[in-house]
Amino acid sequence: MYKRLILLVTGFITIFSSNAQKQQVNDSINVNKLEEVIISGTKTIRNLSSLPLPAQIISQTEIENSNSTRLTEILNEQLGLITVPDFGGGEGIQLQGLDSQYTLILIDGLPIIGRSAGTLDINRFTSGNIKQIEIVKGASSSLYGSEAIGGVINIITKEPSEGLNADLNYLISSNNTNDGNLSFNYKKNKAGFSLYANSYNSDGYDLNDSDEFNTVDPFKNYTINTKALFDLSNKISLSTSGRLFNQKQDYVASSELSGESTIDEWNISLKADHIANKKWENSIELYKTNYYTEEYLNTANGSSYSNSFYDHKLIHSEIKSIYKPKDNQTYVFGLGYNNETLERTYFTTKPEFKSPYAYIQYDFNPKENLNIIVGGRYDNHNKYKSQFSPKSAVRYELNDKISIKTSLGYGYKAPDFRQLYFNFTNATVGYTVLGYNAVSEVLPQLINEGQIANIVVPLSEFNDKLKAETSTSLNLGSDITFSSEVSSKINLFYNNVINLIDTRVVANKINGQNVFSYYNINEVITYGIEIKSIYKANNNFKISTGYQLLFAYDKEGLRAFEDGEVYARETPTSPAFQLQKSDYFGLYNRSRHMGFLKVNFNNLESKLNANIRLTYRSKYGLYDSNNNSYLDSYDEFVSGYLITDLAINKKINDYSKISIGINNLFDFKDIENITNISGRIYYSKINFYL
Repeated sequence: MYKRLILLVTGFITIFSSNAQKQQVNDSINVNKLEEVIISGTKTIRNLSSLPLPAQIISQTEIENSNSTRLTEILNEQLGLITVPDFGGGEGIQLQGLDSQYTLILIDGLPIIGRSAGTLDINRFTSGNIKQIEIVKGASSSLYGSEAIGGVINIITKEPSEGLNADLNYLISSNNTNDGNLSFNYKKNKAGFSLYANSYNSDGYDLNDSDEFNTVDPFKNYTINTKALFDLSNKISLSTSGRLFNQKQDYVASSELSGESTIDEWNISLKADHIANKKWENSIELYKTNYYTEEYLNTANGSSYSNSFYDHKLIHSEIKSIYKPKDNQTYVFGLGYNNETLERTYFTTKPEFKSPYAYIQYDFNPKENLNIIVGGRYDNHNKYKSQFSPKSAVRYELNDKISIKTSLGYGYKAPDFRQLYFNFTNATVGYTVLGYNAVSEVLPQLINEGQIANIVVPLSEFNDKLKAETSTSLNLGSDITFSSEVSSKINLFYNNVINLIDTRVVANKINGQNVFSYYNINEVITYGIEIKSIYKANNNFKISTGYQLLFAYDKEGLRAFEDGEVYARETPTSPAFQLQKSDYFGLYNRSRHMGFLKVNFNNLESKLNANIRLTYRSKYGLYDSNNNSYLDSYDEFVSGYLITDLAINKKINDYSKISIGINNLFDFKDIENITNISGRIYYSKINFYL
């Protein structure tokens, strides 16, 4: 496979780079590069190239050229990001070795809720209405609060643009998957409106024919987005937006049990912006969202076997002011309030979190080549100790080709509803997830009902409170421009998380599944390096490549290996031997090496775009197979893999475009360990524009 891949990529680069050189000679028009701007890093509009934080932007063009339909597909192709499935098949994002619950997901700067089983399933987000995606790495609690320990991913949706525009496109792919998008936009003078609708359905897929279950059951969903803008005057503007998501999915537990699961999600926001003068800008934002799920199973004769629901609500409000006393100084002030509630099946209480907060940030350029940002946020939580989260960042330009930047941040995350009160049993698969506070009550009930085969973690370990997490994040990087064609970004990162909340198996069930709960790891560190390089021969041909080296350890594990306390066996009957520190691989579900290679070609004359995208993940371990409580070199590992995607887009005229492609070109599958890669996918797509 790798020989064929090398030949494919080499041929692709040779053919298209040759054509690109010819086009460069013939093309007398110089297309200027537009500066990318980012909002998420500072809550102000900043040029990405001047930001002292490790951040990146995924552009609308990149998303459209890849023909990605879901957010998962886009993020999996970015440096240092990988989506990992949770217990129930949902996919969350892992960033710099930190799990998905430590990365805050925003849409247009507003928080998304609905982290079932601890994971925010990003499969439910369509890509058809995305203007750009902003990714800020490193602890960002100084602006965004407790869920931003690892970083922030902000999905910016399209806004109404001048004139009347409409777009209709439809994609069909393997597994009888259909993705249809309709967008309408109208703006004139001081008012604008946009409507976007997406319909997505699939027959799902089954990686293992030897059992009676589908890996992913058939489903269908739809998304509707609306936006409206009103300029009341030159100084005052109003905007409102709404989003509605609905999904229905088959639930087939066995030949005797079947049912359905549904998701209903909506959010609505209202924002007012006021420009007082050249120095002061103010805004107020109101936001409400609700995430509701329900699932049921019936027996073959139609009687009810199980029924459960999950009802999560959030009300968010924030006032923000931006003050610029001078051109080289910017202050950002913010006051806000969050009210969060959760009702769900088997909860004995309706928990409510109330958290007012305030933040301040100072952005200063003492010299033309020096930028300094300092700030912090104070959170007052009704259930946990108040917290102050500071952050600082510096960027210095050595010359017009080299700049260095560093950022130091402090993160905080209180245990959430799920980690404290969760009591969920997946009716299809049969596993159970219990909140820390629920274990002492629910696990004895499961034992009395005869569902437990053996206890892995004694109940005495759940007598204390689950502790809140804190983290320190350090990033040190450099941006290097070798020439007008070649540039690189290098970033060294270090995250130290104290009392990190993770999941573990606390009991085995007689059905072969497990009971999971949450616990504090004393101290965890993740560190490594990220390198991204771009070669842009001209406006038609570009190669980009990235590599991440990651180390992720439990510090208690490091100490145990150093002190010679950990042993292993070659086989279950062979004598045990002492392991060395070098034998400790680290935390579960983390790969030491990850990388990508993307080759993109644009033929301006024929209006053709073609790209090939390769993503690699090295081996990783999912569990301790030799029963010494740690992941070491003698455990079983999931083998590393390479995914290759190919896309070709051809614009027919000003009103239409067609696309074809293959995802997972070499049909990689691992039916035992990897459930979110279905095999080779063929697709075709057609676009119509007005």
